[in-house]
Amino acid sequence: MSAQFVEKKTGYYTAMDGTPIYYEVHGKGEPIVFIYGIACLMNHWHPQVEFFSKTHQVILFDIRGHHKSVPVKNLENMTFEHLAFDLKGLLNHLGHKSAHVVGHSFGVPYQLKTFEQFPEIFKSLTLINGFARNPLKKLFGLEFVEPLFQFIKAQHAKAPDLWNSLWRAMVDNPVAFQVAALSGGFNIKLTQFKDIEMYGRGVSRLELPLFFRLFEQLLNFDATNVLSSIDKPTLIIAGDRDFLTPPSYQKELVEQIHGSEYVLVPYGSHCCQLDFPEFMNLKLRDFLSRHH
Repeated sequence: MSAQFVEKKTGYYTAMDGTPIYYEVHGKGEPIVFIYGIACLMNHWHPQVEFFSKTHQVILFDIRGHHKSVPVKNLENMTFEHLAFDLKGLLNHLGHKSAHVVGHSFGVPYQLKTFEQFPEIFKSLTLINGFARNPLKKLFGLEFVEPLFQFIKAQHAKAPDLWNSLWRAMVDNPVAFQVAALSGGFNIKLTQFKDIEMYGRGVSRLELPLFFRLFEQLLNFDATNVLSSIDKPTLIIAGDRDFLTPPSYQKELVEQIHGSEYVLVPYGSHCCQLDFPEFMNLKLRDFLSRHH
């Protein structure tokens, strides 16, 4: 039996400030948008693309400042407000008034802030290993994270070439890939190493000033006031071995989003869509089939 042919097209949408937003469209049908995390890449969704593009139109895009969505016309526009306009504009560009939206990690606050601005573009929300407020304070203690971040940012301003080289050397190497896995970012027994390696290479190629700007957005992020206003079908997924954004953050979402559904993935890391793709795909398919 021959494999099913899935149509794919790629292109660029020009955002409101002139930044080019690269996108890919796979398949036909009801649209689903997948949003990856900060400094991640489309590859994080490859099992979902293969599965859902047979029945849906799967839409992926590079977040502004990431990979092919460069150059950003104005660094000051690396904000959640502009990210929201990017998503709405992309859907308009593709001829959709609304879509199912699935976000992982940073893709969750991306959805929450977009919902605050444009609730009408959501058919449903799926929030995977995400959070409604800065997760780093609880994880490390903000008194450690923020001074370290400000120090690195200041040093980069003094010697950008040196710090760009250090960043690439630090992130794009096998030791860093192992650390990313062991810290709960991936389940090293389940996720293919090539996916972890590709992630590290993608992170290392992100321009540091753009990363700094988005990270500042994350440090100041709080959308808890948005949660109670969400009136669209919502699926919340947590990995029980996620040490970066542990399940307590997803439970906060469940408690405050009326009527939301909750799935805990046993042994799931921060990237449980790569750890257990079949399980995740079936749970998401079931949810979408009830809310199309």
